[in-house]
Amino acid sequence: MSPQIALFNPRPTVRQIALGNGRACFVVDDALVDPETLVQYAQAHRNQFRLAPFNAYPGVELPMPVEFSARLDEFFMRHLRGLLNGRRTLRMNSRLSMVTLAPGELQARQWICHRDSQEVPPDQCIAASVLYLFKDGALGGTSFYVPRQSALDTDLLLHDASTLANDAFAKKYAIHPGYFRGGNDYFACVGTVPARWNRMIFYDGSLFHSGDILAPERMSADPLGGRLTLNGFFTCSRKAT
Repeated sequence: MSPQIALFNPRPTVRQIALGNGRACFVVDDALVDPETLVQYAQAHRNQFRLAPFNAYPGVELPMPVEFSARLDEFFMRHLRGLLNGRRTLRMNSRLSMVTLAPGELQARQWICHRDSQEVPPDQCIAASVLYLFKDGALGGTSFYVPRQSALDTDLLLHDASTLANDAFAKKYAIHPGYFRGGNDYFACVGTVPARWNRMIFYDGSLFHSGDILAPERMSADPLGGRLTLNGFFTCSRKAT
């Protein structure tokens, strides 16, 4: 079964959801003509999902074929790229993902929100997308955050989250194992987009964000019952201002 036959909606309605920091997330409902195609593709390839220790995702992933990613990039180019200040896509990739880790299995960097654009030069930008491929909205959508501390202190927190042992990080910052929700002394929540079957969101990768995991005990590696998403990442040249 090929994901190439998963067609994107040729006439999508794009809604802008204002976040509390003056930024926005863009929402496309009914993103795919037949979303079950991707679910069945995930089921057929469920043994090929792998943990990805090089990033902060708390579960297993399956890279998508180049042909499918190209189709996603075309949809992004036609309907979303300009809204997110992108001029031209320089590179992109996509993957199917499922949250699977129990709270006690998380690394310190997974106890807080994250952003996707730390390494991007000023003339480029990163956009990201999430397509929810599960019908139970209680498995959780996506939340967005702003730092409560200075940029310097926030950068130190992020560095320590990636380099300190879990116990040392917890002791220094009084942050403990678990999925991040609602905010803390270091980040304030500025908006949450609920999950909905066949809903796709697009946002600026420089925004701090996190999956809004409501019931970690219900996370599963089963594509038919778990928190299955399609995630896309788009590095673009930035539009002139």
